[in-house]
Amino acid sequence: MVNQSSPVGFLLLGFSEHPGLERILFVVVLTSYLLTLVGNTLIILLSVLDPKLHSPMYFFLSNLSFLDLCFTTSFIPQMLVNLWGPKTISFLGCFIQLFIFLSLGTTECILLTVMAFDRYVAVCQPLHYATIMHPRLCRQLAAVAWVLGLAQSIVQTPATLHLPFCPHRQIDDFLCEVPSLIRLSCGDTTYNEMQLAVSSVIFVVFPLSLILVSYCAIARAVLRINSAQAWKKALGTCSSHLMVVTIFYSSVIAVYLQPKNPYAQKRGKFFGLFYAVGTPSLNPLIYTLRNKEVKRAFRRLLGKGCDGA
Repeated sequence: MVNQSSPVGFLLLGFSEHPGLERILFVVVLTSYLLTLVGNTLIILLSVLDPKLHSPMYFFLSNLSFLDLCFTTSFIPQMLVNLWGPKTISFLGCFIQLFIFLSLGTTECILLTVMAFDRYVAVCQPLHYATIMHPRLCRQLAAVAWVLGLAQSIVQTPATLHLPFCPHRQIDDFLCEVPSLIRLSCGDTTYNEMQLAVSSVIFVVFPLSLILVSYCAIARAVLRINSAQAWKKALGTCSSHLMVVTIFYSSVIAVYLQPKNPYAQKRGKFFGLFYAVGTPSLNPLIYTLRNKEVKRAFRRLLGKGCDGA
């Protein structure tokens, strides 16, 4: 058995049964990571430097971008090494990876819910938006998201790595994740499976339900609008966030709420890869390509750079 008292490390199998696919994935993952770094850094810079983006929406968006930068950096360098060469990871490395992955993944679930609330207030209570979404409340909501993510990881990470693992130490995944580590255990995993189910309901199903309730209220408010211009503005305000939520939660549900069978496990590995690598690189693209304010802020930033030169 391998547990926390015997930290000899693990083997991350990933897609080792398909060596040709691993070479392709190396290029895809590296490209996605570079897009994530550039896109999310750009959003943070624009949100900080452009006074017209000093609003609750862009405050939360910059939090999301910073989260995605930390999230991907916590495992993609290790993943690239594993795709190209040795597939080992130390026990400490697995602990750190799992802790950060759980913490930031949970934080993103809550942060997307907070952003949905922000869009609800903007569309359904526009006259009171500045009063309700004042800077202090925004900071408090962001802090709650980060603290809850940290608390979830503090509870679940030690409980998962305390399991008695099988001697082969082969994790059938590309990173240290709770479902994969539970499958690696040769002991009783009832408590861990219950813990995973409860945390999935609290941090995945419940936030998603709140987001759906927010968008139902937004849809009712939009349907009462007679002005075509107001329609367009309301839809433009919410469309980017709704796309990000759809992509994020579809992949999370496919990974953490999948049935127990070999086909679902293999499919979940691909969804997990998309959740971990794809969504952080798509988020800045969605918000920049579909958001006129971000595009104008980028042009203003380029204009200042040209003027300075």
